[in-house]
Amino acid sequence: MASELVDLLDPDLNADLSEVRELLHAAAGVVIGMPPQGDRAHPMLATVLAAVNPKQTVGLFESGGGADEPIYPLRNRFQELGLAEGFGPLLVKAQLSELELAQRAEEAGRDLGQWLMRDRTVKRIKALDSGLEKALGSLSHGLYILTTRQSDSGTERSGAMVASWVTPASSHPPGVAIAVSKDRAIEPLLQVGQTFVLNVLEEGRYQLLMKHFLKRFAPGGDRFAEVNTYSADNGSPILADALAYVECSVSSRLEASDHWLIYATVQTGRVAKAGALTAVRHRKVGTHY
Repeated sequence: MASELVDLLDPDLNADLSEVRELLHAAAGVVIGMPPQGDRAHPMLATVLAAVNPKQTVGLFESGGGADEPIYPLRNRFQELGLAEGFGPLLVKAQLSELELAQRAEEAGRDLGQWLMRDRTVKRIKALDSGLEKALGSLSHGLYILTTRQSDSGTERSGAMVASWVTPASSHPPGVAIAVSKDRAIEPLLQVGQTFVLNVLEEGRYQLLMKHFLKRFAPGGDRFAEVNTYSADNGSPILADALAYVECSVSSRLEASDHWLIYATVQTGRVAKAGALTAVRHRKVGTHY
């Protein structure tokens, strides 16, 4: 439905305004590619603004044509109408490769999907047996931040996520297993043969890093702009404030319902502070995070 709305907003098309209103009334989310500036775009945008409601989610992106309608005035109007933002405005200010555009679009789509699914997820959690939830929550977890930076055909891609479903998985060779939700933006960067760093957080000194990496980033945003890092041998960022790190290479993946189990072998690692303890998280319930 989102793609239908984008097409209908093209001022070169003679879209029926009643059809646009019908689609908007039925939509949970509205994604708009900014049309070229001009009088022909205004009636369609006015129709959209009149038909949306505060229960919907919106996302805006520039088409990169150089003469788009400005994105922020329209964003402000949606905010005034009470619509939640599924992802931050997707701006195209420079010539991007197809790979960069694809990554930004995928991140935006995942953000929007997570936002639209949040109410359904909460209802599902509430329907589960509380005793089972608490029992699973009693399984303690260490706290880690997985980071990766990769270059493909001259295009650099990077990602990061807070991880707690992590465990040693083998000793010869040393390996770890990490559960990664299918809707995480970093998941496409964890294919077989790709590399990453698993940063171990320190008890009592992890709050700032957790706060930084748990916040929402705009599609294509630099997740490492405000933290101290240095490069691992495999090119991924090492967090300077982490207790320890290990450099990993993905060896295999196992599909597990709503997660991928990533098995990775460990090439090298280092402890920055001997004697310090790994941060541990105790959950009240164990089926979501």
